[in-house]
Amino acid sequence: MTTANRRRYVLVGTGSRAQMFRDALTTTYADRAQLTAICDLNPLRMRAWAAGLDPAPAFYTAGEFDRMIREQRPTAVIITTVDATHHLYVCRAMELGCDVILEKPMTTTVAGCRAIMAAQKLTGCRLTVTFNYRYAPRNSRVKELLAGGVIGDVVSVHFEWLLDTKHGADYFRRWHRDKANSGGLLVHKSTHHFDLVNWWLGTRPDTVMAMGGLRFYGSDNATARAEPRTYPRATGHASARQDPFALDLSADPQLKALYFDCEAADGYQRDQNVFGEGITIEDDVAVLVRYRNSAVLSYHLTAFAPREGYRVAFNGTRGRLDLDVVERAYVSGTDSDHNQARNVSGGGPVEVEEPVTLTVQPLWGRPERIALPAVTHGGHGGADAQLLRDLFSGEPVSDPLGRAAGAEDGAWSVSCGLAANQSLLTGQAVRIAELLPELAG
Repeated sequence: MTTANRRRYVLVGTGSRAQMFRDALTTTYADRAQLTAICDLNPLRMRAWAAGLDPAPAFYTAGEFDRMIREQRPTAVIITTVDATHHLYVCRAMELGCDVILEKPMTTTVAGCRAIMAAQKLTGCRLTVTFNYRYAPRNSRVKELLAGGVIGDVVSVHFEWLLDTKHGADYFRRWHRDKANSGGLLVHKSTHHFDLVNWWLGTRPDTVMAMGGLRFYGSDNATARAEPRTYPRATGHASARQDPFALDLSADPQLKALYFDCEAADGYQRDQNVFGEGITIEDDVAVLVRYRNSAVLSYHLTAFAPREGYRVAFNGTRGRLDLDVVERAYVSGTDSDHNQARNVSGGGPVEVEEPVTLTVQPLWGRPERIALPAVTHGGHGGADAQLLRDLFSGEPVSDPLGRAAGAEDGAWSVSCGLAANQSLLTGQAVRIAELLPELAG
């Protein structure tokens, strides 16, 4: 494919999560797609993020978004900004006639959700929400089994997600720690999990109730355990050197270049004390969801567990299905980031070591261990590589499982998190039709 015929992409938000899209466009799919421009609030980070790219993308500040679209004429806009700003860029991109590829969650507020849905309906532009966990072979196999009726009609789902003290803590030192930015973990992180259940069951959530709070991180909890940490940030503070929860940005070349060396432009500190002040998100939450088909989900997220992974069990009228996954722990943006699908020493794909067991047990029958394909590369259990192929290969996509997610999927997923957040405040169950009447049909 000639340079003139390659699909053109621009990207807004040059943080660590955007690296997955950058690397795909500039390596694997560089013969058919090109990253022509990037846009960010921080000009220093744009330069650091694009270092070594050849050809280099054009740089635009956040205030030059419209000019970027006008000059670059992109095939699609990739948005990986702070969650609370997603709706602003999605809506404007669509108003300017662009399709959008959006990092989850779709948005963080009811108003943002309504704005995106209205813009998509008005413009007819395509929105793809990158729910990569749908693409993991283990999760796709669960979808196939349930759709095939192996356990009959699903009556209940028990879903536990564990973030360990390496990965989980990372949300409490970054911008995510402020619910105004991220919507809290029930929106930022659990949107993945609510989407999986929606997709697995092929139905929609109806009523949500939640309980939980900030139980481990934060200054009050550390003080109550007689384990206070008084440093405001980790890098450069002697008192943080022996703290396993501290992140020294100067010790990791990627984090240093992308964040520490760019602080002068916006003041953002990537290494805040997870036991400091100003944390407004929860770290342990339980949620009940009733679906339109009367199935009930019991969900629990813990962000300070000793291991990383998830367990989900489906109870059906003909038996039970269990999935148990151990995931690799990581800190976003580092060489150990499990989103990276390459060997950092230059030796090829990384072997993804994530033990998985998938078991079906019929009523009155013996349990059967379900074989899963080996995953040899790619983050999130091999999901990222498959998602990126569908996004950027330009080849016809066979998707009988319906893994590609759009605006409606994004809205249904985030509606669970938004309803759960409201339930935390009121102590009452929340009907999604009352929260978002647009989803009532």
